[in-house]
Amino acid sequence: MSATATTAATTAAGAPALKHRGMITLSIMLATIMQALDTTIANVALPHMQGSLQASQDQITWVLTSYIVASAIALPLTGWLCGQFGRRKVFLVSVVGFTIASALCGLAGSMPEIVGARLLQGIFGAALVPLSQAVLLDINPPDKVGQAMAIWGAGIMVGPILGPLLGGWLTDNFDWRWVFFINLPVGVFAWWGIARFLPESRPRREKLDVFGFVTLSLAIGMLQLFLDRGEQLDWFDSWEIRLEAAATVAAFAFFAVHTWTVQGVSFLDRRLLKDRNFVTGLLFAFIVGMILFATMALLPTFLQGLMGYPVVYTGEVTAPRGVGTMIAMIIVGRLVQRFDVRAIMAVGFGLTAFSLWQMTRMTLQMDSSLIVMSGFIQGLGIGFTFVPLSAATFATLAPELRHQGTPVFSLLRNIGSSVGISIVQSLLTRGTGEAHAQIAATVPPGNQGLLHLPALAGAGGTGPEALTGLAMINSEVTRQGALIGYLNDFGIMMLITLMTIPLLLLIRKPRRQAAGGAPAEVPH
Repeated sequence: MSATATTAATTAAGAPALKHRGMITLSIMLATIMQALDTTIANVALPHMQGSLQASQDQITWVLTSYIVASAIALPLTGWLCGQFGRRKVFLVSVVGFTIASALCGLAGSMPEIVGARLLQGIFGAALVPLSQAVLLDINPPDKVGQAMAIWGAGIMVGPILGPLLGGWLTDNFDWRWVFFINLPVGVFAWWGIARFLPESRPRREKLDVFGFVTLSLAIGMLQLFLDRGEQLDWFDSWEIRLEAAATVAAFAFFAVHTWTVQGVSFLDRRLLKDRNFVTGLLFAFIVGMILFATMALLPTFLQGLMGYPVVYTGEVTAPRGVGTMIAMIIVGRLVQRFDVRAIMAVGFGLTAFSLWQMTRMTLQMDSSLIVMSGFIQGLGIGFTFVPLSAATFATLAPELRHQGTPVFSLLRNIGSSVGISIVQSLLTRGTGEAHAQIAATVPPGNQGLLHLPALAGAGGTGPEALTGLAMINSEVTRQGALIGYLNDFGIMMLITLMTIPLLLLIRKPRRQAAGGAPAEVPH
């Protein structure tokens, strides 16, 4: 029996080491929230960084891209590192490295310095989320897994939701550098708790499949670059984007063929792909990441760009989404043991679809109540979806495979978020342009109805008044076109959410507990 399996068995039996279960949970969740916050907390500070570091609009996006690419490449390596050095050591090194990298980000005085520091942040932070999930799965008995996944889900979901609010407040009241300095006390407390209370656990040591790691890393890195830079470079009109797309497909093809044909150890354990619930859970993790993060990417620009909301107020009106997620996760942690997880997830997807339908009713004259209500309902939907998803995904997976399964689960969620953000941003740009052209066609120079507006009375002439009037008309047409583009995006995500519900039938209903304390699936 592997060390991980032994730890899980000891946990179920109630070993003395588990008297610190609460402190272990608190410590690892501090590290998880710290990493999760950094996925979005820097977004609102980008304009301030751009001026301070004298960077162009294209250059400043590397503050986000470098972190995403480094994290995506390092994430699949988590399982092998745990087998080589032990989970506790990997956890401690990750926390220390992430905290130091955060300080370097805050001290950066140029673009190369902050990009390098963000690369380090991504490398060291990649392991924090999957390791925290694996630890919670191991230190809790089967009947407490639902509540444990509720705590873990709250950390990784609420972190990105509260990130813009906290980032906006820190930037407005202090400086953009405090967006990174805020991690220092959190990292110190997390390191102390993990070093003091978390016991060592080492899965079975395996050799590193170098070819598999290199091809998967190349595929992930090229995919992230393709998604992050595609909109800036007009997608396949750019040779860079074409090369990145070709490299992604080729690298992934080599990885897939190698994984299925290699004799001996492969970088991705093939036993993971034989578990139906795990594979299905990866699909839903991709979809949930896509829906959640795509919405989060759209709302701040909608509220600040079209509605004219300040940064801090934008964070305030979007914060109820986090409240809804917290409430749902508190409730669903208890429901998982009593009801079919597929039914709970169906409710969650239904609430999410309803909230997206509400967003399609937004106007430029509305108050903030619709934003608050739709965000709160969407938070409930995400909470009712993510906790049972996490429980069902790992319900039938052998404990010794969790150290490999949790990074893959987090990886698919991250890729889903990148794909979702790229899709909605591309559709927004295209939809806004099309809507602008359609609206502009209804306001030709001979439209006499416009002349009744005092501010536009000179639009039909040739003097300065005419230029001012035409500029005002074009500005309003642009705003209305952008609104239509946003509403179309919300509608598309609503349809994707509704089409996902029938796929829940692919998940096998897990038993509450099989013989020997390990969950198992109900045969069909």
